[in-house]
Amino acid sequence: MSVPDARSFTRVMLADDHAIVREGYRSLLHKQDRLQVVAEAGDGADAYRVYKEVRPDLVIMDVSMPGIGGVEAIRRIRQWDHAARILVFTMHQSAAYAVQAIKAGARGFVTKSNPPETLLRAIAEVMAGRIALSPDIDHELAISRLADEPSAVDALSPREFEILRMLLAEKSVDDIAETLHISVKTAANTRYLIRAKLGVASDIELVRLALRQRIIAAEDIAS
Repeated sequence: MSVPDARSFTRVMLADDHAIVREGYRSLLHKQDRLQVVAEAGDGADAYRVYKEVRPDLVIMDVSMPGIGGVEAIRRIRQWDHAARILVFTMHQSAAYAVQAIKAGARGFVTKSNPPETLLRAIAEVMAGRIALSPDIDHELAISRLADEPSAVDALSPREFEILRMLLAEKSVDDIAETLHISVKTAANTRYLIRAKLGVASDIELVRLALRQRIIAAEDIAS
């Protein structure tokens, strides 16, 4: 019996901070003829490190992970390898996250509320060189373009969005600087620039804007 050529497989890396989630879609992918999980990562920094070591054909990545988030990890991976194929698979049903992930270099965005077939179709689309969006995200993007208030994310770079995400998670400027390996001055200046771009004068106004535009949910800031 002939053995399939390893080069005919799509080598996949999974990046998600929940081990049980990785186990679930590792099982799903292993049932497919031409998909092979070759690496896993539990946070954004690890995803960047492992990608450079393994060079998979495709990364399936969450955007909410400890330390640096998925958007920043995508930006770093694509900066290191412009040809990297990255598909976001996340609980975030937010146009803001989808826009920033694509801007950072992701080739697809699928939410975990979709059936497994949606993820498999997105994998095929991304590997064929096309952008893949799940139907719910496609709808969210269309709605966001019709909103009375312009989308805040359109004004921000992926790095600025990552810092915004950390500010909304109540991270201090010192924490942000340490996590992103930038100076405290750069982190503080970026916080000021984000407020200026979004037209807000305080962290409270920043949170209100994020709630209106569904960058965060009310339960994310509940005490």
